[in-house]
Amino acid sequence: MKLLRKLGNLRKVDFYFLFVTYSLLGAVRLGLWLLEFRILLKIVNKLSKIKLPLPNTTLGKIIWGVNVATRYMPGGAKCLARALTTQILMSHSGFSPELCIGVAKAESGLEAHAWIKYQGYVVIGYLPDLPRYIQLPSLEGIKL
Repeated sequence: MKLLRKLGNLRKVDFYFLFVTYSLLGAVRLGLWLLEFRILLKIVNKLSKIKLPLPNTTLGKIIWGVNVATRYMPGGAKCLARALTTQILMSHSGFSPELCIGVAKAESGLEAHAWIKYQGYVVIGYLPDLPRYIQLPSLEGIKL
């Protein structure tokens, strides 16, 4: 009931944006589960170029949308799904996001993390111990 009240209090444009973000996040999660990463990245790149009717989309609104959609997504969303969703929305809105994927040594082997940087700042996927992750080379410009 609390969620329904919150959704009911949103402006139509914000509700629509949240709906689009939630749908994208769900689709990306499904893609990560069903597709090879290379194929999913091709789809993400194509989706980034499609013009959606999302007027006046600020970086703050994108971050808000991804965070809220994650909170209400059944099972949540891992960092890679959040980063790819953010990349689609930012690219669509005229921003130039940088997808970063890094690995770090853990007790049980390696662990990975994904985040998005924009103009040198982490906008999604910040962790206090982010510097311990060794960033892998960028995938930009690589033929998939």
